[in-house]
Amino acid sequence: MYSVVYFAIISLWVVCQVQGFSLSLEHDAGGPMLDTENAARISTVEDDKAQSFHPAAAGFGFLQEGKSASRNWDGDQDQDDDDEDEHTVLVKKQDLGYEVPKGKFVGALPEKSVIPDTKQKMKGKYTCLSCEGEAPDCKPRSPCVGALQCYKSRVRSKDGKETITRDCLTTSDHIPLTCYTPSHPGQFSVQCCTGNNCNDGSFPELGPIRTLGEEESSGDWKLIFAILGPVMVLLLPAGVLVVVYFKHKHRKRKQEAARTITDPDTYYASDDLLRATAAGDSTLREYLEHSLTSGSGSGLPLLIQRTLAKQISLAECIGKGRYGEVWQGYWHGERVAVKIFFSRDEASWSRETQIYSTVLIRHESILGYIGSDMTSRNSCTQLWLVTHYHQLGSLYDHLNRVTLNHHQMMKICLSAINGLVHLHTEIFGTQGKPAIAHRDIKSKNILVKDNGCCVIADFGLAVTHVQSTGELDVAPNPRVGTKRYMAPEILDETINMDCFEAFQRADIYAFGLVLWEVCRRTMSYGIAEDYLPPFGGLVPSDPSFEDMKKVVCSDGQRPTIPNRWLCDETLTGMAKLMKECWHHKSHVRLSSLRVKKTLAKLAQSDYQIHLDVE
Repeated sequence: MYSVVYFAIISLWVVCQVQGFSLSLEHDAGGPMLDTENAARISTVEDDKAQSFHPAAAGFGFLQEGKSASRNWDGDQDQDDDDEDEHTVLVKKQDLGYEVPKGKFVGALPEKSVIPDTKQKMKGKYTCLSCEGEAPDCKPRSPCVGALQCYKSRVRSKDGKETITRDCLTTSDHIPLTCYTPSHPGQFSVQCCTGNNCNDGSFPELGPIRTLGEEESSGDWKLIFAILGPVMVLLLPAGVLVVVYFKHKHRKRKQEAARTITDPDTYYASDDLLRATAAGDSTLREYLEHSLTSGSGSGLPLLIQRTLAKQISLAECIGKGRYGEVWQGYWHGERVAVKIFFSRDEASWSRETQIYSTVLIRHESILGYIGSDMTSRNSCTQLWLVTHYHQLGSLYDHLNRVTLNHHQMMKICLSAINGLVHLHTEIFGTQGKPAIAHRDIKSKNILVKDNGCCVIADFGLAVTHVQSTGELDVAPNPRVGTKRYMAPEILDETINMDCFEAFQRADIYAFGLVLWEVCRRTMSYGIAEDYLPPFGGLVPSDPSFEDMKKVVCSDGQRPTIPNRWLCDETLTGMAKLMKECWHHKSHVRLSSLRVKKTLAKLAQSDYQIHLDVE
């Protein structure tokens, strides 16, 4: 506050100073120009020899028209000019050889001339050149004799004409007025000297003509700078504050984005997110934090989900399948994944939304769910399912890009089986969680997070089971699972559709095939096989039921175990585990919890793996 007042006072002072300077410029520009036509020349009637006076003196008011006047040093006109002139004439006549009477009568010189010191005249001793005319022609005149000083001058009139003059000064009173008056660069200049004919040579030069408009223009610019200067000084701190503010906001957004990338399963809404009235008196951030700690179902309140599509802007398509498309989008500045179902696959969208809304479904190894919505685009109904976005994509894509070490392999397998155990396990309580079977486990339905862990996605075919009531909820969905990962009992249609454990065992069979895919891309002794889907060399890229039934059921074939695995203790243990997972008899297969414990034991026995598996 004090700095603002200080700058205001300084700016006001500068404006006043510049305004005063501009007024002085106007006064100088409007001052009287010297006019050579009014320059007076002083001469006496009795003497033919002219006594000249500088023509610029007329501009300062020292000469009156029709008079030969002079002023003393105090600026007062001499009271006895007539007496002095008469006395001077008599003295000159005497010097020229005339007989001049002496005495105390009129027209005679006093016997002893006594002149007061203040009025006594100096006697001239120099001869000076004399001429006058319009530059560059100076018309000669009779030389001036008996001069005290010589001078030459150049005077510029109002119309721009220059007059040059050479002359002399014979009276001491004229010397200060002519020689000591400061010259004006654009109007007149006088040079005085002492010596015979010392006023010869070039005339003094005048500066360029400055018009009133130029001076006013110069004054205007100074006034503008005087006003804008303090304003800019005041605006500079304000601009710095604005830049610092926006940099702070940008840094804050980057920090929030970094937190989201580090742990995408924890959803962070923007700090300046509008309060959602449909959710009562809680913001979206508070709601999601509450859902993480209280054990409630995942996703946003239903009323908020109904407007979700209007708040999301789609950026690019990142995947396509039989069910629809997956898009990357932005919601309140955060990246999200939008799974868009075709209208014919409404059952899968409805089932997946229902599963995600199940109480206690949230888990670090289950894909984070935000909400679902139904919208219309280009006259077509679209069913949206909005989840967290993972830029590494599916496990299928990840394995096609990179090879793994033992640590990375075990991190993927353990995180994936943790998600499957959470699904298969029923949680009892007032608001318990039913047991859930996925029914479509495959590498394309497992996503890889930035930290190397995995999450399970796509619950369109999931079934639920409540042990207390024995209720088995199988959604009426014409869609079937992926044929390549189907268990033998599904292929030969011997599965008991009324038994929930049958669906869990089918999930374990498919998970054993996923383990095989991961282990093929794990390095041992510097070697790793290229990616190959299960039964890649035995069936076409899009196998039919009959193709898979023949290979899996009739021929009893399973994916081949590479020989190099036998030289690696961890991979040997993994091979034994996956064989128990894909066993032809479903009741022999391990449970998800037993698979998890076996993987943890293998991780602890391998010094290359550094995981907290407790």
